[in-house]
Amino acid sequence: MRKLLLVLAVAIGLAAAGAAIYWQRANAVMRAPGPHTQAIELVVKPGATVRGVIAELDKRGALSDRRAVELELRVRGWPQIKTGRYEIQPAASPQDILRQLVEGRVVLEALTVIEGWTFAEMRRAVEDHPQIKVTLRGQDVAAVMTAIGHPGEHPEGRFFPDTYRFAAGTTDRELLAVAYRKMAETLDAAWNARAAALPINSAYEALTLASIVEKETGLASERPRIAGVFITRLRRNMRLQTDPTVIYGLGAAYDGNIRERDLRTDTPYNTYTRSGLPPTPIALPSREAIEAATRPLETGDIFFVATGNGDGSHVFSATLEAHNAAVQRYLARLRGTRR
Repeated sequence: MRKLLLVLAVAIGLAAAGAAIYWQRANAVMRAPGPHTQAIELVVKPGATVRGVIAELDKRGALSDRRAVELELRVRGWPQIKTGRYEIQPAASPQDILRQLVEGRVVLEALTVIEGWTFAEMRRAVEDHPQIKVTLRGQDVAAVMTAIGHPGEHPEGRFFPDTYRFAAGTTDRELLAVAYRKMAETLDAAWNARAAALPINSAYEALTLASIVEKETGLASERPRIAGVFITRLRRNMRLQTDPTVIYGLGAAYDGNIRERDLRTDTPYNTYTRSGLPPTPIALPSREAIEAATRPLETGDIFFVATGNGDGSHVFSATLEAHNAAVQRYLARLRGTRR
């Protein structure tokens, strides 16, 4: 009996020693560099389990000892990991990989919203992005604005043009909400720092003017001066007479050419037939256009026309006579270019 107990004690001791050795190995495996020499793209889908992800990592060659990793996690507890698309760096240890999954350090996707786009153009880009989850497709703009928490607002101009970084699976509603908030913050800051005695009565009117400046600007440095022309016209109760507003008012009827009859066709956006600003913005203005609209450069000029130099620059004039002469020079240069 005593001999049996001795044998049993030795066996238990050996087992304990073996378990301790394996536990030490499991700890070492968790911290040791992985065997993979190339980055691995790993997609963790909703509902995925840690055990399933470990099996996928083992299949992809990122683990040197899958059982040791599972032992470590059974003892320590299975962590909560986040869904998304990950890039696992070469030789990343199991510990580093799991920390990345727990913290949700996913690969960020990108979407660039261009200055001067309309909201419709932005919405198409959002819905065409393969990594954005589309939830608002087919809904009218009123429903879209309600979905992002701003019911009753017109969407044009309300979203900031920028490059947005986001995790795969981000919804269109979430991205639009971020772009709306960024535009609101940008507009508020510019309006609070506006020049004194502007002939515009609200931040929204400034946004509307900024959208016109954005569409009229070919050379970024001219934004403040172009804004100054429109501000001077507003001060003098002159109609703005700007083609981009007419084009916006034509909507789907615009075929790429603006004609004399279009300038005479009255719409709420035709600034040849109506005084003041149009009822809403006509595009998504940049930060620089908003700052130009709120801090314009007024030089006494009330006209501008393209130079035709190919750099987007304009000739500014304070009188109709000077403007007509600049127009004739532009047309002559245009005819020469065509020849």
